[in-house]
Amino acid sequence: MEEEKSLRVLNDLFSRVARSLGYSSVHGKIIGVLLLEGREMSLQELARATGYSPASISLSLDLLEVLGLVKKVRRSGDRKLYVKLEGDVLDVLRHAILAKVKQNIAATLLELERYKMSKNAKIKRAANVLEKELKRLGNYVDKLAEVEVPRD
Repeated sequence: MEEEKSLRVLNDLFSRVARSLGYSSVHGKIIGVLLLEGREMSLQELARATGYSPASISLSLDLLEVLGLVKKVRRSGDRKLYVKLEGDVLDVLRHAILAKVKQNIAATLLELERYKMSKNAKIKRAANVLEKELKRLGNYVDKLAEVEVPRD
């Protein structure tokens, strides 16, 4: 019982990390359970371990699979769907974080364009200042993208 409670707390900690990156807690719990178990798990096992319904797990697995974090597999002669971690979790999360930040920068720069055309000098100046800083941030993110994830 104590072991189960401790594992649940550890899994919740990983779930918080996922939420801070813009993902749902179910995504974090799935990754956390798979990391802690260190093995392929069925959809039903993941549902039990996370406390989420199989439908919620299945839906969340779709995004995690697109991101390259998990892989769904079927065993011959078994109708169950199994899931395993795929690749380096930290590296995949790094790519997802960088992509999200770049996407937000690009969207904000696009939105700033209309303010740069303002007849109001103060608004126009503010938009130009923000654009300059966002471009600096974009350059910084590009440099961060070059940093390799430690392998140990």
